[in-house]
Amino acid sequence: MSPTLVETGLPPADTGRLTHLLTEFAGHSETTHGVTRLAYTPLERAAHRMFTDELSALGLRTWTDAAGNSYAEIAGGRPAPAIGTGSHLDSVPNAGRFDGIAGVVAAMEVARILVESDTQHTHPIRFVAFAGEEGARFGQACTGSRIAAGLLDSPDLADLRDTRGVSVADAMRSVGLDPDRVAEARWSTDDWAAFVELHIEQGNVLEAQAIPVGIVDLISGSTRLRIDLHGRASHTGGTPMHQRADAMTAAAEITLLAEDIATDARHHGTRATVGRLELEPGSITTIPGTARLYVDIRDVDSDRQRLTAVELMDGARSICERRGLTLEIETLGDTSPVVLPVWLRRKIADVCTTTGTRYRVLPSGASHDSQMINKVVPAGMIFVPSRNGLSHVPDEWTSVEDLAVGTDLLARSLLALDRELASGTTVETTC
Repeated sequence: MSPTLVETGLPPADTGRLTHLLTEFAGHSETTHGVTRLAYTPLERAAHRMFTDELSALGLRTWTDAAGNSYAEIAGGRPAPAIGTGSHLDSVPNAGRFDGIAGVVAAMEVARILVESDTQHTHPIRFVAFAGEEGARFGQACTGSRIAAGLLDSPDLADLRDTRGVSVADAMRSVGLDPDRVAEARWSTDDWAAFVELHIEQGNVLEAQAIPVGIVDLISGSTRLRIDLHGRASHTGGTPMHQRADAMTAAAEITLLAEDIATDARHHGTRATVGRLELEPGSITTIPGTARLYVDIRDVDSDRQRLTAVELMDGARSICERRGLTLEIETLGDTSPVVLPVWLRRKIADVCTTTGTRYRVLPSGASHDSQMINKVVPAGMIFVPSRNGLSHVPDEWTSVEDLAVGTDLLARSLLALDRELASGTTVETTC
């Protein structure tokens, strides 16, 4: 017979509390249909203040670093590196209310459970809301966690810009953060023992198999490109078809090429997406003279990921040469796949076995903050189901009951890690 929640020593997550927090965070949005809360905007900062205010009210010490990442901490029984959990609070445009936020809300509920149950632990338990995880605004994802991991420095923040030409550095200044001080936000390996992030799956594996939680073993890499095509704008009626240098038709051909490459027999598991297409001059009676494509290539195989990008760029050059266009290609971001520590995911699996929670080990096709901070601290991930696998859209949905199961697992996993690390029995502690 599987142990009950009472037998494992903690009260269960409160579904009413989880629902309340999700609703409150969803209110910080530019839009009423879905959630729009972009990186380094006043709305994102308001969500971070809600996070720190709620946890400060529980008696936790709270602070925000120079990168805009927010923290709260429950002190441990003795001086020791922290065990952490959390996710991000920003969104893509017209997103759902769960991506990132579910992991922050779960962390906040774990904090409440630990405080109100007066649970004792050796290591400090630290709760994190990362800034700027989504790459929707500036093209590169995981800004706050990249800074924490030492993968992004002050000079880089001036080069990354949104579609209006606003740099990350300028956006940070506009919300009261100092981009020249982000080196102060770097994490130290001496200050962290382990980190576990809860997140919605953003796929339909768990739902399709009726499995309540997933344990992530591998996070896909991502190569992001901007391809600018320069043709010749002219009148749609006055220009014969054989005399055109149409940037739009070239863009369409490149988009289909990306699909063909990702679906051929050599690329099982590769995903290639043209997520944004901009045309100029943008008139129905004018042949587009300029097209700009934003391409996202993801893979669990590092070599194949980069070779796919090279193959697409070579193909784009051939298409433009044949059509009489010129092109410019810029790499917006390039992140390798990450294998998460085996010992950490085994510990989460042990907790699942102890509590009778069915689970599946699976990869993540999306990027996450854990992918970055795994450079500094061993990181693990827990997935909860996504209805119909939808994410980054208003219809994104995870039931609060599923989130509560994941939250219970998260709380027990953090305490199991605390016990194991305090006993010194963990052998494999490298990332």
